[in-house]
Amino acid sequence: MAATKQIKPGSRVTRALTFDRAAINEESRTVELAFASETPYERWWGVEILDLAQPSVRLGRLTAGGPLLMDHDSRDHIGVIESVQIGTDRVGRAVVRFGKSARAEEVFQDVKDGIRQNVSVGYMIHKAVLVEQNEEQDTYRVTDWEPFEVSLTSVAADVSVGIGRAADAESPIEFIPLQEKQIMSDINVEEVRAEAVKSEQKRTQEIIAMGEQFKAYGADGVAAECLRNGKSVEETRAAIMTKIGTRALPSADIGMTQEEARSFSFVRAIQAAVLIKDGKFSQARDIGGFELDASDAVAKKMGRESRGFFVPNEVQKRDLLVGTPTAGGNTVATDLLASSFIDLLRNKMAVTGLGAKFLTGLVGQIAIPRQTAGATAYWVAENGAPTESQQAFDQVTMTPKTLGAFTDITRKLLLQSSIDVEGLVRNDLATVIAMAIDLAAINGSGASNQPTGILNTAGIGSVAGGTNGLIPTWGNLVDLESQVAVANADLGALGYLTNAKVRGKLKQVSKVSGQNGFIWEDGTVNGYATGVSNQVPSNLTKGTASGICSAILFGNFADLIIGQWGNLDIMVDPYTGSTAGTVRVVALQDVDVAVRHAESFAAMKDALTA
Repeated sequence: MAATKQIKPGSRVTRALTFDRAAINEESRTVELAFASETPYERWWGVEILDLAQPSVRLGRLTAGGPLLMDHDSRDHIGVIESVQIGTDRVGRAVVRFGKSARAEEVFQDVKDGIRQNVSVGYMIHKAVLVEQNEEQDTYRVTDWEPFEVSLTSVAADVSVGIGRAADAESPIEFIPLQEKQIMSDINVEEVRAEAVKSEQKRTQEIIAMGEQFKAYGADGVAAECLRNGKSVEETRAAIMTKIGTRALPSADIGMTQEEARSFSFVRAIQAAVLIKDGKFSQARDIGGFELDASDAVAKKMGRESRGFFVPNEVQKRDLLVGTPTAGGNTVATDLLASSFIDLLRNKMAVTGLGAKFLTGLVGQIAIPRQTAGATAYWVAENGAPTESQQAFDQVTMTPKTLGAFTDITRKLLLQSSIDVEGLVRNDLATVIAMAIDLAAINGSGASNQPTGILNTAGIGSVAGGTNGLIPTWGNLVDLESQVAVANADLGALGYLTNAKVRGKLKQVSKVSGQNGFIWEDGTVNGYATGVSNQVPSNLTKGTASGICSAILFGNFADLIIGQWGNLDIMVDPYTGSTAGTVRVVALQDVDVAVRHAESFAAMKDALTA
């Protein structure tokens, strides 16, 4: 077969799509529609693929007020093209405005009623490149083409040649000639082959990279399978997302048995660390030898030294067990230890109480895929076919950020062997860490190695009370709920989060003036769960209300993700409070916070309480 082929000069071609009725604005008489995609289309000379890269499309005629026609008839002019854009999804879209003539009004009414749904574009081909050649038909990518009008068409789609296709150049429409210009340029087969090789190399590299990025989740195997089966990058990404959703996250456990995990004592570990600081190594090993060995095992597993001692994951996750006390000497009864440290931590965090996801045992930077756009459903006529659409994905990345929190414990308290002392120490540690993570999750600045909290996440909904702040009303809170609902995010662990000042005020504010019923009743607001944390700021400024405004958050807290890396690192400082007879215990933990979908939250930042 010859490497050069020509399309008959003077031909004008068309292709059709359908539009979504939701894109109709009756007031402005405008409709947003798609007029072109890269879906292959079979023509007499081969398979045509319109290239939707920006340089390949000459948009001048459309952007200069191109016509909106009926059935490509220049005498049936019903509107004008107001704007045109090529999306990142490689789809050409336009906003068209209908005229006010009787004919335009008639057609616009049919569009609103769903009677006319087919859209077709008329265009000229200036250059096409042969990308695939076989015995049955050749495939060409049109790399230079010029749309000049958009039409509504009543011609039925030809499902045998693609989705939503309209009549081709054989229709009785008068075509505009191309001034005898040769449409198809000479094709260099070697160049085409090189381009095809380059494209395949790019696909392979991107799929392998995705597999390596999510290797910890078993994605490398998925990527290899997708490569063998010729899957696209988009198909591979979807398959990896599915794999991640069904696989547990990696952990840094050291293989402790349940009995060993229950035997680990925070108090003994702190005592041993104090003795080591004092140079009493033998005594330290006598008291906390098991705890020190466990810490060393964690350090070896993680490949780094602790700044004090590590608390193994198994200890942080151990269960509550009740048995026969076996206390003796300077030990703690093994079977009477309280529930897991992680659970204790969760229970003290306001955000996890509302449904925030807590991921533990993370290793390295993680990327959590999220779907940004879904496939679209269409009503299809008999013998018709739905318009092609694709899902879109991106990633929410989380990187470890070191959190340091401390509590002071008296030396005399550490000498006790009471079960209650063990619980008190762990409770204090959990409290200070929980408060710090809560603060980051709610109002982290994203600067100075802080995570970015909900209030500082770009894209969340916003409700303004007043120029100088406002005591929140029932209407303000309903508006918060609406901000989330209009984004179709009002699903999941929905709830309110604010501080104690706002809670107190909302318990006094009526839903409707002069009627019974307060905004905050029985621990709920409008039937939704509530959380209270003084980590929610009460020192915000709005206009003249300087430093006295509070924030109120509403949203799906299941879309708030808190990640914990590695193990809890406890650093013991026996010197800072030595004159007061106290030991400072500093808890170091690598954490990060991410909002999976900003649209899942809305905030009011100018709530007054007085």
